[in-house]
Amino acid sequence: MTIEETLASVVDRFNRHAERTPAMAEELNGIRRTIQIRLTDGGTYSVDLAQGRLQNLRSGSANGADVRITTDTKTFDALVTKELGPMKALVTRKLAIEGSLEDKLLFRKLL
Repeated sequence: MTIEETLASVVDRFNRHAERTPAMAEELNGIRRTIQIRLTDGGTYSVDLAQGRLQNLRSGSANGADVRITTDTKTFDALVTKELGPMKALVTRKLAIEGSLEDKLLFRKLL
């Protein structure tokens, strides 16, 4: 699976989960963020969080991104497949998240 397909599946999985979980949709209501994901060995992608959904997945940097996630492809795949948890990835410095504390905690919901 290409990284673009993996990212699209993460977006789809998140949106389906938000639809099935009213409490999550309520928690995300009103939150708008632009999220940039930079894979040190595989390019940069951006996606928007609005109205409780991830949307507008695109290749390239996002000017003025609210959250910047940096990792490598192997770590990203491990996060997506849940072989590696976000907190462990952060502590071992395999993952870096730039943003507010609220945004860092929000990242856990995205996976």
